[in-house]
Amino acid sequence: MKKLLFLLIIFATFMSCTSPEDSIPQDAQSVKPLLIGDSIPDVSLQSAEGESINLTDFNRENTLFIFYRGGWCPFCSAELSEIAQIEDELYERGVTVIGISPDQPSYLQQSMDDIEFDYKLLSDSNMAASKAFGIAFQVDSETVQSLKENGMDIEERSGQNHHLLPVPAIFLTNDEGVIEFQYVNPEYRTRIDKDVLLAAVDAMIKS
Repeated sequence: MKKLLFLLIIFATFMSCTSPEDSIPQDAQSVKPLLIGDSIPDVSLQSAEGESINLTDFNRENTLFIFYRGGWCPFCSAELSEIAQIEDELYERGVTVIGISPDQPSYLQQSMDDIEFDYKLLSDSNMAASKAFGIAFQVDSETVQSLKENGMDIEERSGQNHHLLPVPAIFLTNDEGVIEFQYVNPEYRTRIDKDVLLAAVDAMIKS
């Protein structure tokens, strides 16, 4: 009995010392994103102006959350541009658009200058939101170095050395903060078609 109690104490001590990072998937294919029916996590992020914004502030409106890897990613920039093409249609349907990436606020402004759109970008530099949505994964050191050599320094962009990125993802939530639609694809080159996205919005509104 004493031996069992001792082992339980050792196990509890080990678990209490385990870093949250230990539970982060080691590759994009292993993420476990929030699903339809789940609620928006209580996480605060920063705008390009440095304003603190909590994601639960959007619980009272239909919201499209776009998680992207950063302004350094050409596929992400293309996606932001494509969504900008349907921005007016989304607003007409009562949908607020929010882009979220690991880029620190100063780089958010750079993306806003490079791409013409009106929706808000938020900085998830510490990856709190990406973790809460279940889409954060660990980037191996070889890939980090390769990106850096090609002018895509994720440490500089985020201001952090956690070497985490989000799997590109779309979460559409209703005015009660509940996910009605999600698209999460570990293949970062493939993004959701804007017409499919509008169809998902229309389906949510009609339901």
